[in-house]
Amino acid sequence: MIVRAILVSLVAVGSVLGLAAPAPAAVRAASGDVVVFSTEAQPLDVYRDPVGCQQLPTVAHVLTNQTDRPVKVYGNPFCLGPSVVVQPGYGTHVPGGAGSFSA
Repeated sequence: MIVRAILVSLVAVGSVLGLAAPAPAAVRAASGDVVVFSTEAQPLDVYRDPVGCQQLPTVAHVLTNQTDRPVKVYGNPFCLGPSVVVQPGYGTHVPGGAGSFSA
């Protein structure tokens, strides 16, 4: 009987704490543009208000962050593993092949 009372109490406390937990933060798009230069023979690739993981063009060379938030650049197309953070108003050379960025 005591075990049952303890279990009921734990369930009740867990329910109350579960309701009080904050909701996960919504992913907000960065405001502005991420601009990628590939070659002199191609137009610039412009990502307006990017959100989430974006694969870079195969021959991407330079990324500039003209958004209001930091952008992370990755050496793979999945936005996983180590990254380089590019602050707003700055740029960086990007890995050739199959890189990506997230805003």
